[in-house]
Amino acid sequence: MERLTAFDAGFLDAEDADRHVSLAVGAVSVLEGPVPDQHELVAAISERILRVPRLRQVVRRQPLDLSAPEWVDDPALDLAHHIRRAALPHPGDDEALFRFTAEAMETRLDRERPLWQCWIIEGLAEDRWAMLMKVHHCIADGIATMHLLAGLSDGGEGETYAGAIRAAHERPQNGFSLPALTLNPLRWAHIAWNTASALTATAAMTIGGAVEIVDSLVRPGSSSSLNGPVTTMRRYSAVQVPLARVASVCQAFDVTLNDVALAAITDSYRAALKRRGEEPRHNSLRTLVPVSVRSDDAAGRFDNRVSVMLPYLPVDEPDRVEQLQAVHRRLRRAKGGGQRQAGSAVVAAVKLVPFALATRAIRLLTSLPQRGVVALATNVPGPQHRLQVMGREVLRMLPVPPMALRLRTAVAILSYGDDLVFGITTDFDAFPDVDELAAGIAEAVTCLSAAAHHPRPTREPRG
Repeated sequence: MERLTAFDAGFLDAEDADRHVSLAVGAVSVLEGPVPDQHELVAAISERILRVPRLRQVVRRQPLDLSAPEWVDDPALDLAHHIRRAALPHPGDDEALFRFTAEAMETRLDRERPLWQCWIIEGLAEDRWAMLMKVHHCIADGIATMHLLAGLSDGGEGETYAGAIRAAHERPQNGFSLPALTLNPLRWAHIAWNTASALTATAAMTIGGAVEIVDSLVRPGSSSSLNGPVTTMRRYSAVQVPLARVASVCQAFDVTLNDVALAAITDSYRAALKRRGEEPRHNSLRTLVPVSVRSDDAAGRFDNRVSVMLPYLPVDEPDRVEQLQAVHRRLRRAKGGGQRQAGSAVVAAVKLVPFALATRAIRLLTSLPQRGVVALATNVPGPQHRLQVMGREVLRMLPVPPMALRLRTAVAILSYGDDLVFGITTDFDAFPDVDELAAGIAEAVTCLSAAAHHPRPTREPRG
């Protein structure tokens, strides 16, 4: 019998805390045509999905939540409830696809059944079709979800960019390396001193990071239209840029891919605030940035293994290159300051607390009207090579992030093949200019690439 961890169950609790949110993650795969025969396609998808035990199971909560919920096999599993078909209205362009995606994702998954859906979408332009896979966050984080999606392809998972993240190569040693055993008594005092020093330094850094995270959540940010109550309706948009263009910026300015992506997001949010008549300030965009702590040997496990950082993105800086360098400094400071370690420590501590206490604490915290964090930006490494489903190539893969905790916008960053894709979910009423936000991200990457090849002023014109 398998049980949910308190952290995984926390996504169910967070969903319960706000009736306007649905905490499912998703991805849209756009494939070349023609669409396969209905029966053959359903049979192929069913066979691949049923290989994953978690997609055959339902969550069973215990009376009064005195113990953790269980994963149990669904005795009445009917794939007709999960594999569905839809057609876009003519002309089947991105606008229609994005509208359908938003509507499909805003509906909560039925907890009486396994927590996933797969939509087969016909009617796309250029004789294309699409698959939308929707999975509840309590099942998996971004990396685990991407492994699941890649596993539905003809060749299975294949190689992903997940191996490039730091956590994939780290050993879980709580911040220090265990010393080698020795029989030399003269070495014992030296080893004891070094171990104690490492533990003290790690503890100090973790405590410092925890203070920063709590301060970020408790202290209100500047008043912003990006934070506040949300409705049940969503908007969605996506944009992709060549990875080679991003790589050129990384090389020119000695930054990471994540730095470039967050800098592009920063510049587009700056433009969004200005469209609203709001002055971008240094504390206008405190952003929730999940950080994977999933080691390479846990890549195929379906659960959540993330920590968090909460940096301010520099929307008050008009120069795009300066934005990039500020993002790089702030993320490096957040990592070095212990936010990542503190987040991991909190997740580990939750596992040690009795479930009844942990779940009530999570419900309380997620129901509070926090005003310090205003956006989410998550980076998910995807397949390195284009996938195929029943011999049809997956031309595009678009990530779909969820929204919660009064965050009216969420951006997912996915590397797929030769592209870096930004998928954006927003509240329908509070953020109608989602397409402009997507276009601004692409424009910022283009401008940074131009600056990398031909340095020139990038400041906004004055006056």
